[in-house]
Amino acid sequence: MRSTNGDEESEHPVLGLGGFLASLRATRKLTLRQVEEATKVSNAYISQLETGRITKPSPLFLHKLAQFYGVPYDTLMEKAGYIASGIEKTSRKGAGGRVPTFVGEGLSQEEEEKLLEYLWFLRSRKGRS
Repeated sequence: MRSTNGDEESEHPVLGLGGFLASLRATRKLTLRQVEEATKVSNAYISQLETGRITKPSPLFLHKLAQFYGVPYDTLMEKAGYIASGIEKTSRKGAGGRVPTFVGEGLSQEEEEKLLEYLWFLRSRKGRS
């Protein structure tokens, strides 16, 4: 069931990360090798993501896949469990959907994404996510 606004996320609202990625690839009639060539993420890794064998992929890989599939990076980060979903997510954010700490900094989307990636990297090294 496709939404009226064409949003692919709302087409599969209950799918986890793996199912969502698999549906994106299937909808576009792409092979794992084609996705690998375009993103430089190995087809074996993509396969493991799609089947749920890998559940906490690198935010860098999620960013590459989001760009390739043309879906919001936040969507993949949410489906991977890196950021909260729904009301919980919006209640923690300030103006423009940004984490309040950085609202006044004039960050570009790319800078904001890199900061989030780095934050998750640091947290993963400390055993928290």
